[in-house]
Amino acid sequence: MSGQPNTRLSDLFGLAGWSKGELARLVNRQAAAMGHLQLATDTSRVRRWIDMGEIPRDPVPRVLAVLFTERLGRVVTIEDLGLVRHGRAGRRQGGGNEEHPDGVPWAPERTAAVLTEFTGMDLMLNRRGLVGAGAALAAGSALSGAMHDWLHTDPALAADAPDLDHPLHTAEPAGSDRYEAAPVGSQEVEELERSVEVFRAWDAARGGGLQRKAVVGQLNEVGGMLAYHHTAHIQRRLWGVAANLAVLAGWMSHDVGLEPTAQKYFLIAAHAAREGGDRPRAGEALSRAARQMVHLGRPDDALDLMKLAESGSGDRVLPRTRAMLCTVEAWAQASMGKGQAMRRTLGRAEDLFVSDRADGPVPDWMQTFKEEDLYGMQALAYRTLAEFEPGAAVHARHFADKALELRVDGRQRSKIFDFLTMASACFIADDPEQADRYARLALVSMGSNSSHRTWDRLRQMYRLTAEYADYPRIGELREEIRAALPKGKGKSGRTAQA
Repeated sequence: MSGQPNTRLSDLFGLAGWSKGELARLVNRQAAAMGHLQLATDTSRVRRWIDMGEIPRDPVPRVLAVLFTERLGRVVTIEDLGLVRHGRAGRRQGGGNEEHPDGVPWAPERTAAVLTEFTGMDLMLNRRGLVGAGAALAAGSALSGAMHDWLHTDPALAADAPDLDHPLHTAEPAGSDRYEAAPVGSQEVEELERSVEVFRAWDAARGGGLQRKAVVGQLNEVGGMLAYHHTAHIQRRLWGVAANLAVLAGWMSHDVGLEPTAQKYFLIAAHAAREGGDRPRAGEALSRAARQMVHLGRPDDALDLMKLAESGSGDRVLPRTRAMLCTVEAWAQASMGKGQAMRRTLGRAEDLFVSDRADGPVPDWMQTFKEEDLYGMQALAYRTLAEFEPGAAVHARHFADKALELRVDGRQRSKIFDFLTMASACFIADDPEQADRYARLALVSMGSNSSHRTWDRLRQMYRLTAEYADYPRIGELREEIRAALPKGKGKSGRTAQA
């Protein structure tokens, strides 16, 4: 007992709206449902957890995680509640501080446990039809400051083979969705790696909504596998699978508007990649978190994350990967109206991309960044800058046209984004006829796509149609967009208003 209040638990307790007596009764009831009939919690004990920083023994933290998850409709882990002991998590009681928000980075031996616990709670939310959102995103500067030294060092080799006698590997994780995994061999890992390719292709074609639960379930299973001893080679491959699945789970969560959940998966992916000795993969995972920040209108946070992603990727990062990282940085700069900086960064991206001779194996997670993706990101950056410098719309159209010309591999969501970038650039360039054409191409494609981000971009484009509302074709387009848009607000609180 620290004698200091557990501020994390106190904050979440306030959000939940329970009385201390009510929470005590709920803990006893939930514990009994989970098979712990002997547990007897009272109001004074709840008060000690919150006001005195007392950390209850297992299974109470897991029970509390389940209760808060159900109550708040988003994943709440033991870490979030500030109920991990020093010896297990290597963090301060009360759950984090200004230097280490959300306990980031957590101790190496905690990665598999955090992964398994978080996915189990996420699956529980899915099954019970809860929303799974509502938390705040951690600031990019806070994450960057907390993770800098950790990401720039290599993991201890001991992490490759967890100690089966360690408390982490004997305690049952919160939630009831963890698979009973067992040690695996090369064949099973190959099957898992192929499943990643299938999920990745589906996500690119149809959006993240339809397969998110399957990806989270697969990641949960891999977390269980990582709790066993394997050879160093198998263990590293499993960490690679975990990193790839966590990035996908994060991207799919971002795609359907579960923003805090998405950010957590990107951080899990960075931890998993580092555990597997793949720092470039960790950097790419953090770049996803940066792209999320730009989409949500927080480019300054995105730039903080990109500094960490670029510096922490290590010496083995390929020029093509560095080019991809540059395009994300350029988009953030464009969102802040920094045209000169954006142009320099895009120039560096082009040089890096061209210099990549592909004389070695390209990581599977980079095989989706092709020439058309470079053009698509250049188009997006210029289109974003055009809000500050209308003349940039000409360049946005140029690169969007080049991207669309090469889009032949079934990645429909990227094609929709290119259509919307082109349409927006045409409106800004005072070419409503061409804007109408590309906007309708996007609308036709969006019906079979579950990506909320495409609707967010459509809302941004819709705003630009207001100036041309008196044009008959544009007036019809505006009506069609209003009819097609999902009811309610977009993720950033925007609605389709003129």
